[in-house]
Amino acid sequence: MNNKLETLTNLFEGKEIRSIWDSEKEDYYFSVVDVIAALTESKEPRKYWSVLKNRLKKEGSQVTTNCSQLKMMAPDGKIRMRDALDTAGIFRLIESVPSPKAEPFKMWLSSLGKERIDEVFDPEIAANRVVNYYRAKGYSDEWIKQRLIGIVDRFKLTDIWKDGCIDKPVEFALLTNEIYQTWSGMKANEYKEFKGLRKESLRDNMTDVELAITNIGELTTRDIARNEHPKGLKENMRVAKRGGKVAKGARELYEKETKKSAISKDNALNYKYIDDNKKLES
Repeated sequence: MNNKLETLTNLFEGKEIRSIWDSEKEDYYFSVVDVIAALTESKEPRKYWSVLKNRLKKEGSQVTTNCSQLKMMAPDGKIRMRDALDTAGIFRLIESVPSPKAEPFKMWLSSLGKERIDEVFDPEIAANRVVNYYRAKGYSDEWIKQRLIGIVDRFKLTDIWKDGCIDKPVEFALLTNEIYQTWSGMKANEYKEFKGLRKESLRDNMTDVELAITNIGELTTRDIARNEHPKGLKENMRVAKRGGKVAKGARELYEKETKKSAISKDNALNYKYIDDNKKLES
């Protein structure tokens, strides 16, 4: 088992695992029966899942509680409702399957857990992991340096927002969207869709121009908030919009002088998604 697995689909070595992408939650939902079939090679995976589900219910497991019913394409080409779990739920399911084939997955999950505990005692391990991951993706050391600086600057902004009584994830998302939408005309999720992204980081897939304009918007928002001390979501939204307007001005000036758009569909991916949901609808 490769301990450097990057996605859930890598775990199943060519086995077909039906999945549906939820763009709102930004997560995949996987067919439970397909995972059971891949792990156990049971001739009756649905029956296997039915027995396992009853056992998990008796044990008080949250796996069955978090299970959803979603439409998926059956082998006969018909659309049927199937039990599905998100990524975290599928990993919890794997831990519950008493099968030799599930053991490598459990070892991998255990290895990841140990790595995170080690990082608590020595944070440099986490920093090295990030740098090595970006290098493996082909990013230059200079790009990585600027990206890490940008992450620190982002923390400075969120710290200012926290001082302004912003403490809910949805509020941070709304403020970030206000900056993005003001300068680019798109919310973060719309921007990701425009670039053909799903779970990938939007900033990791921005051009240097897009990243620079985004940074201008966030740095401006931070400095205005630092001077004016807005409180609550409404006041901070107004400040975020002002920061976004400064970034919009930078975008317009760039486009005027260069005669080209500051916004690009380009991304750093070496793959392209197929919209399975549209295939299901058709």
